[in-house]
Amino acid sequence: MLSLIFDMDGTLFQTDRILETSLHDTFNHLRSKGLWEQNTPIEKYREIMGVPLPVVWENLLPGYSDQIRQQANEWFHEKLIANIDAGHGALYPYVEEFFHYCKEKSIPIYIASNGQIEYLNAIVNYYHLDKWVTETFSIQQISSQNKSDLVRSIVEKYKITHGMVIGDRLSDIKAAKDNDLISIGCNFDFAQADEIAQADRVIDSIEELKTFIGVL
Repeated sequence: MLSLIFDMDGTLFQTDRILETSLHDTFNHLRSKGLWEQNTPIEKYREIMGVPLPVVWENLLPGYSDQIRQQANEWFHEKLIANIDAGHGALYPYVEEFFHYCKEKSIPIYIASNGQIEYLNAIVNYYHLDKWVTETFSIQQISSQNKSDLVRSIVEKYKITHGMVIGDRLSDIKAAKDNDLISIGCNFDFAQADEIAQADRVIDSIEELKTFIGVL
């Protein structure tokens, strides 16, 4: 049986819709405490989108203590979740339709994300993804903070022998290859051309997955 393992940010969820305002609010908070004077590093965040959160804050706050980075991460996630709950985010086009299609075909769906558990739960709950998704996995559940290991935990738990990993960054493609799965690169908002070029297939819309499923 074919199984599908999806990334969340930039693949299923249009993080772009809430990213900028949440990041601005976080750095305004840092400014109010006299901890930041420069512009909000939005472009830097876009470049590294998809890496584990400790790496995110090492890049956004170089030279800062782990304590300040942790505080910034907590503020950022509070803002993200508030924006999700307020309905400011959105799933990508065709996600719900495709998930419904998979349910009709009895194709199991899983989510493997570098996002934190509370953040992922906010998205799953707001959009009722648990109607279609068997289980959502966070990188927080893996001590190595490695996406390949996270996907391996799903493969082992659900005894997956035939599947795809669908995502927009190199870590998703590598996770597929490291687990002998098919890699699907999503040419969406945060995708980098040199990264998704390494995928087995590249899509411009979730709807295109129906074509691949039909021939597998």
